[in-house]
Amino acid sequence: MQYCVGTHPSRKPPTSAQLNQRAKFGMLVSFLRPISPLIKVGFMGAHAEKQSAWNAAYVYNFKRVITGLGPAYTIDYTKVVYSIGFLSPAYDPRAMTSGAEPYTVVFDWKAFFSPGSGADSDLVTVMVYNPDLDRYAYLANAAPRSALTINLTVPINYMGHQVHCYI
Repeated sequence: MQYCVGTHPSRKPPTSAQLNQRAKFGMLVSFLRPISPLIKVGFMGAHAEKQSAWNAAYVYNFKRVITGLGPAYTIDYTKVVYSIGFLSPAYDPRAMTSGAEPYTVVFDWKAFFSPGSGADSDLVTVMVYNPDLDRYAYLANAAPRSALTINLTVPINYMGHQVHCYI
């Protein structure tokens, strides 16, 4: 019997370590691929010379977000990062549903950043991930940092699901 790994056939079956590595790889690629546009910008300056922003994001998250024992791996959504760099992160960010506007997540934050690491005109990106549906809703470069709040309307079928919010 021959086993195929990429384009290189092998006569040996994959080891459990290889199968576990493939499972982790596939799971993280599937998770990150839909947010590639955010990653391309978010990891633009945070990678090695011959490494793409996407690869840098993959390596960063691979080391931090995969939990569990093979083959039953999961992603710790609280540790996912789609943007890293020199700008100060949002200070005291919050995300909550809006009572006045159904299907809306209200993000807010306080105005604070270290000197030399941001400006009031920096643009904020927000994202909501629904693991039950494996779907994302996001607004890229949606508001200046000085706005201190932004609303993101999510699809109706997110109602009643636990979601993970990112700014």
